[in-house]
Amino acid sequence: MSLLLHANARILFQGDSITDAGRSREDDAQLGGGYPNYVAAWLSARHPDLNLTFLNRGCGGHRIYDLEERWDADCIALQPDWVSILIGINDTWRFYDSNTPSPVAEFEACYRRLLERTVTETAARVILLEPFVLPTPPDRVAWRADLDPRIDAVRRVARDYQALYLPLDGLFAAACTQQTPAYWASDGVHPTQPGHALIAQAWIKAVSG
Repeated sequence: MSLLLHANARILFQGDSITDAGRSREDDAQLGGGYPNYVAAWLSARHPDLNLTFLNRGCGGHRIYDLEERWDADCIALQPDWVSILIGINDTWRFYDSNTPSPVAEFEACYRRLLERTVTETAARVILLEPFVLPTPPDRVAWRADLDPRIDAVRRVARDYQALYLPLDGLFAAACTQQTPAYWASDGVHPTQPGHALIAQAWIKAVSG
């Protein structure tokens, strides 16, 4: 397999709390405790000659609208070579915990604007991670009614913009046949250490040609 990342590439991770994972706001080298840090550690160890730079701009609680509001500072201005995006679960969550809807059509249109800006205002390649939810606690099962159409929207966007795509909802569903959902994400949303490692493995595989 040949790595798709070139020497001196700048890789930007974007999203909500799953990506944020406690990352530093002052020190870009402190990527947090989640999958961006795992990806950076493994790729840097495997390919020290490439001098890769990893940036994490995930922000806990954010929805697609928040991502768009900060896209100038947190993407375009950084001029990354790769942009990795995982967003959407809070668009679903806010509907169920505070009756704040994020209509799927608006969600998709907003996502398309983000990618259009990315491909026209940077030279970055894009990798999209589909949002996911695991059936723990039991009330998360009802979320599928809102999340499944949102996943379909992300897939359409990925196809139309020829982005690499990580089917995380399916990967976690498969993983749950080997261990309980709580093993991978204790609240059905935020990954445990093995959950973050599962995402990182899929991410590295996607960019490994």
